[in-house]
Amino acid sequence: MKYFFSLLSVIISLNIQAQKKQAYQIFTGSGHKTSYKKLLKAARNADLVFFGEEHDNPVAHWFELELAKDLYKSTGKNLVLGAEMMETDNQKQVNEYLNDSLNYKKFKKEARLWPNFKTDYKPLMDFAKKHQLRFIATNVPRRYASKVYHGGFKAVDTLPRKDKQWIAPLPIKYDPELSQYKKMLDMMKGHGGENLPKAQALKDATMAYNILKNYKKGELFLHFNGSFHSNYKQGIVWHIKQQQPDLKIVTIDVETQESLKKLDKKHRNKADFVIVVNSNFPRSY
Repeated sequence: MKYFFSLLSVIISLNIQAQKKQAYQIFTGSGHKTSYKKLLKAARNADLVFFGEEHDNPVAHWFELELAKDLYKSTGKNLVLGAEMMETDNQKQVNEYLNDSLNYKKFKKEARLWPNFKTDYKPLMDFAKKHQLRFIATNVPRRYASKVYHGGFKAVDTLPRKDKQWIAPLPIKYDPELSQYKKMLDMMKGHGGENLPKAQALKDATMAYNILKNYKKGELFLHFNGSFHSNYKQGIVWHIKQQQPDLKIVTIDVETQESLKKLDKKHRNKADFVIVVNSNFPRSY
């Protein structure tokens, strides 16, 4: 009888474990399991936080909003939001939407919004609107990135002064040996040539420039971008470190895996914290 109850206890325990469904697991960059509490603590103590997302990952977008809410609880008006998804020449429209002088219908018409803006980024902007926080459009207008893609950095050298206000000061710093830029060339198998990572560098430099231009000591700047722009503390972070190396920066990366038990080696050291989402989780588009 004693053996029977012991066996029954084990079976019940296994059944409970089997019924647990886990959407994500947080790891340190080195691959150790960690908690949201520790991630939040690190973010609170930073100057700049880069949330590197997968654009079609609904867990990442939920996480971004929850992190913004929790950081606001401790920083209040000292929290500043910014995003790759908004381009610098649309800052006026962003500000007008935030102060209610431009409704969403007109905002959607006047700003170049991403297709998934309403579901994935509007909640972040509405959060900033509700709490009267600044929301910074950091990315270069896509037409200038396209110019660099087709003609290299020299394609933006001759831009009129009124156009140059929307990009990082020239000349753009560029290190072709950074692993992320080399990886980009490998992924495209030569298509786009050497100008592809240069166009990426223009985006990175412009985002870094606009973050620093809008950051004030004592604030916490939470920036949302594709993970490629901040992984391995390259991209935007590399450009910031060239200018203000003493700023305390925390990076977050989102990846998908079949198993949440341990962090795959290929994802290690990509960021200070890696949020691994179950690969069976539906994508948003």
